[in-house]
Amino acid sequence: MLKRGILNPEMAHVLASTGHRDSIVVTDAGLPIPQNIERVDLALKPFVPEFLELLDETLDILEVEKIILAEEIKTESPEMLEKILDRFSDEIDVEYIKHTKFKNETKNCRAAFRSGEFTPYANIILIAGVVY
Repeated sequence: MLKRGILNPEMAHVLASTGHRDSIVVTDAGLPIPQNIERVDLALKPFVPEFLELLDETLDILEVEKIILAEEIKTESPEMLEKILDRFSDEIDVEYIKHTKFKNETKNCRAAFRSGEFTPYANIILIAGVVY
């Protein structure tokens, strides 16, 4: 039995098998998840787990070179945007796209990690980097 780290076997498998330039979307409770990608649904009830908690656990393991966010987060959830950006260095590439395009872009992700977050536009696509 594991003592620490990610205990969810599906999430651990996705992270362990993610390669350079693969993408993973970490979502709020409401983002539609395409049928063609792996879904790791961790939502238990509203705000459990919180989006930022799930993002932090993912970032603890995954090297990220770029993030993609919905443009609408700037006006609809600026506090969440600030908290998200605080988790990344200034060298990280940040791209903002319209939410409709964001939802379409999730079709290219290898997996989605769904939280119980109810904050609008609390979604992020992580593009995997390399550690060397």
